[in-house]
Amino acid sequence: MIWLKRLAYLAVVLVLLLVGVLAVVWGITSMRMDQVYIVEAKAVTVPIDSAGIERGRHLATAITKCATCHGDDMGGRQISDNLIFGRVAAVNLTSGKGGLGTRYDDPTLARAIRHGINAQGRPLRIMPSEAFQYLTDDDVGALVGYLRSLPPVDREFPPIRVGPLARVLSLLTTFPLVPARVVDHDREPPRSIAEDSSSAYGKYLANIGGCTGCHGPRLSGGSVGPGKPASNLTPAGIGTWTEADFFKALREGIRPGGTAIDSAMPWKQSGRMTDPEIHAVWLYLKSVPARQFGKR
Repeated sequence: MIWLKRLAYLAVVLVLLLVGVLAVVWGITSMRMDQVYIVEAKAVTVPIDSAGIERGRHLATAITKCATCHGDDMGGRQISDNLIFGRVAAVNLTSGKGGLGTRYDDPTLARAIRHGINAQGRPLRIMPSEAFQYLTDDDVGALVGYLRSLPPVDREFPPIRVGPLARVLSLLTTFPLVPARVVDHDREPPRSIAEDSSSAYGKYLANIGGCTGCHGPRLSGGSVGPGKPASNLTPAGIGTWTEADFFKALREGIRPGGTAIDSAMPWKQSGRMTDPEIHAVWLYLKSVPARQFGKR
């Protein structure tokens, strides 16, 4: 009977330990989500011409990949609703019922995109602003212009609820629960950038496209979640690839060896980039230093 008592004591200790760990995780993540950021909502030039709106559409669907989460109509989409991960939805970005279009003016919407904070200065959840902070003034204005041009969609979602798994992942991985924490809020973005086939433009596209968010700040790959490794994009990882291989990977989701790329990699959206844009990204990846997998 002594061993039964010992097992009971051990079970109690383990439960108390688990409760203590969860309490710490809850406290840290709640503090991060409740923080208020003082960032000026600066004026942006929002195009109303067809070329400017088309630029915004291309950015949203092929490069920044807004449509991946918010839907093709930008009316929002329920991503998760369970006790473990939480209740998370990509919000309605249109001017319809439940949308941000009527509640955010242009500067506030641009600030939300680049800084990951809402109208009250509190952090947005799971919003890749760590990538969008690099958007030029012209491109963030084009995104806003495109969103303003969309038909209103009436779609509402219940309040977000962050579960224990999302909280733990945010502390142990690069999961962007509170992207505002890693945004340089003092950064002054350039007004524009030359849209050409240079490696400099390729770097810009890779940054705003979220490549570093998953593949690491040095593009050497690593884990982005349980069973979800991101590949090494440096010459140490894709050094044997040809440019044709790279095009096929983005356009067809197939590696040089014939294996399929995991759907966690948004290759269908990246494949919508123009040939010169993909070429520019290829030149950039060929220019970065070779690094071992996961070495950040």
